[in-house]
Amino acid sequence: MALELKQNLKLTQQLVMTPQLQQAIKLLQLSRLELIDTIRHELESNPVLEEATSSEIDAIKTTDEKVNDEEVREWEKTEVPELAASDQEKTPWEKEAVKDTNWQEIWDDEYKRALPSYSFEEKEVPNYENIVATKSDLKDHLLWQLQLSDLSDEEKKIGAFIIGNLDKDGYLKATCEEISKDSGANVEKVEEVLKKIQEFDPVGVAARDLRECLLIQLNHLGIDAPLVRELVSKYLHQVELHNYKQIAKATGRNPKEVVEAIEVIKSLDPRPGRAYSSENIQYIEPDIYVFKVGDEYVVTLNEEDMPDLKINSYYKDIVKNGHIDSKDKEFIQEKLKSAQWLIKSIDQRKKTIYKVTKSIVKFQKDFFDKGIAYLKPLVLKDVAEDVGMHESTISRVTSNKYVYTPQGIFELKFFFSTGLPRRDGSSEVAAQSVKERIKRLIENEDPTKPLSDKQIVEILAKDNIKIARRTVAKYRDLMGILPSSRRKRPKI
Repeated sequence: MALELKQNLKLTQQLVMTPQLQQAIKLLQLSRLELIDTIRHELESNPVLEEATSSEIDAIKTTDEKVNDEEVREWEKTEVPELAASDQEKTPWEKEAVKDTNWQEIWDDEYKRALPSYSFEEKEVPNYENIVATKSDLKDHLLWQLQLSDLSDEEKKIGAFIIGNLDKDGYLKATCEEISKDSGANVEKVEEVLKKIQEFDPVGVAARDLRECLLIQLNHLGIDAPLVRELVSKYLHQVELHNYKQIAKATGRNPKEVVEAIEVIKSLDPRPGRAYSSENIQYIEPDIYVFKVGDEYVVTLNEEDMPDLKINSYYKDIVKNGHIDSKDKEFIQEKLKSAQWLIKSIDQRKKTIYKVTKSIVKFQKDFFDKGIAYLKPLVLKDVAEDVGMHESTISRVTSNKYVYTPQGIFELKFFFSTGLPRRDGSSEVAAQSVKERIKRLIENEDPTKPLSDKQIVEILAKDNIKIARRTVAKYRDLMGILPSSRRKRPKI
């Protein structure tokens, strides 16, 4: 069969996402802090956008109250209207005014007047490097102590090599032979300097393993208990596994003495460099607040530090009344469309988050009243059908969003949980509720006789919850709970 080329005409339909729609979807899944950063960036890059004042915000809110639901649904169809030529001819004198005006000079004059007039001779500007506080990390803290020590220049050089090879927990990740090769000093000298650095703050730093780290701390604290040192030196792995009976048998001590020695070891810091970590703690700021007023729950969006946007009237007047170059007009109109779309996207984002949160509160009212144990099974489809949106939209709304509730702060995704069947075939129970139940059972167990996974299954069966032993083990691992063999404590 011969190959040949043919032309075919085919009519197809496909869904194409416009850049504006992509931006709206992107805004929907941003967290509150990410949205604020995005708005700040748009304010800097789009001259048409500006932050509204308090009086303007009140006027905007009053106008928004008059908008009906149909207009909200058609928000994505709004465009900046093209101006008719007749509208531009109403004020012909403005043609020459715009043409003869040197906008660069006006801009430069306004810019200079807006700048603060500092007189550096009369008033000295403060050095901001002395104002901004920076947190020193572990290496900076150790190098500072190294420079203040009475070590020689050669020893300080070796010490700098040692400090440079520490990890974030304070452990030495290079051998003395490697440091000797890099610094040019002999191994004995490196060992000598290493012992001096191990006396620096924090205690236990520059250790080569956990055993050495704990022994350094015991020496610093002056703890000479033979059993404690023996456990650290020889039985550290058995201590980790909580094999108290084996330790007592191997050391010839009674279980009570072993437990007391292990309590001393627990008081030591296995990661001495952690206190000087350079990682900044990120505090969660809720995107939504849910308060109980009477018998009802009120949903409120967190608008703190959220800029309210409006379109600069100056640029609208230029397009409406002024006679400007076609390229400039096209640029301004493009920025106007972008600004309008951003404002409407943010407003639609707020409305969507509000609707989804209201729906979640309706489905999980028992949780808000009584706690995690009363959390119900809930999937994205349930909320999507309730608010009339697609499941993918609900997924984007609940990503990286946190809600403040009377029970604490939770991620919106927390309220979506699969269900486990009841033994009698009645309504399912949420997996999160079962996890909380398992956690409480283990917290209240007898440490000398911890509950096995099989025993937990039997207890849950009495509560009409059908669950497999491997599922209990999986939930326990997810919560970071050790198995019963490692939770067991000897009788004292």
